[in-house]
Amino acid sequence: MSENEHEPTGTELERSSGVVEALPDLVRAAAGAWVRTAAWGVGKSLSLGVRVARAAVSPDQAVGLAAGMRDYARELLGISDLDERVQQLGGSSASAPHPRAFGRNGSRQLPISLREQGAELLRQSADVTVPDGAHPAYARILSELAPDEGRVLRLLATEGPQPSVDVRSANLIGVGSQLVAQGLNMIGAQAGCRYADRVPAYLNNLFRLGLIWFSHDPVADPQRYQVIEAQPEAMKAIKSAGRAKTAHRSVHLTPFGQDFCDVCLPRDTAEIEALTEP
Repeated sequence: MSENEHEPTGTELERSSGVVEALPDLVRAAAGAWVRTAAWGVGKSLSLGVRVARAAVSPDQAVGLAAGMRDYARELLGISDLDERVQQLGGSSASAPHPRAFGRNGSRQLPISLREQGAELLRQSADVTVPDGAHPAYARILSELAPDEGRVLRLLATEGPQPSVDVRSANLIGVGSQLVAQGLNMIGAQAGCRYADRVPAYLNNLFRLGLIWFSHDPVADPQRYQVIEAQPEAMKAIKSAGRAKTAHRSVHLTPFGQDFCDVCLPRDTAEIEALTEP
């Protein structure tokens, strides 16, 4: 025996024997992978075949083949980047970027919690150096308004609360009543809406956004209700009610809606044209 050669130890012999015994299983697995990867790429298959041939005569090659088979399987199934995707999903956050969400070098740090965002909001409220701009919801509200709804808001902002009428049918015994028509008004005509029949939907959307509210109190001028009751729709409802009774209501801007109009909606036609010029 030469100086560079040494007699294998008992542990090495046991390991080599176990690897040799496992060769049939490894060869069968490699053959199955060969078939499954035919569409995936000839290059990968050829590489795998060469490694199988080497493993048949070399225990060390067989040990390396076992690890290589796992990598091939992960790539074949399209999950080679699975760990990275899981980390991305687990670390994703739908919240807005926080000042501390990025490091000094611009690298992304761990996402912050909603409570941390609330703490940052309160910190900014106490910081007199933070500029006090428009409400952050105004941009989103503008994207959720129909053009006619802008006209309705401008009418309420310039002309004040608008009258509306409910028509009810009184019972014969004089106790209670049934609703026949609700919220009849002249807002569509007064505002110049393109689609006057959509005014009830417009008002519901403006109420949803917190811009208007419906009051049970009437406006100061009672003659404005007479104009509404003389409209064909109101007269039809009154006629169908039989013993009809009307309730005078009104539509108002909320304080939030008033501020929204002051900030976002120009009143003057010249300003509108100047702001919308190309």
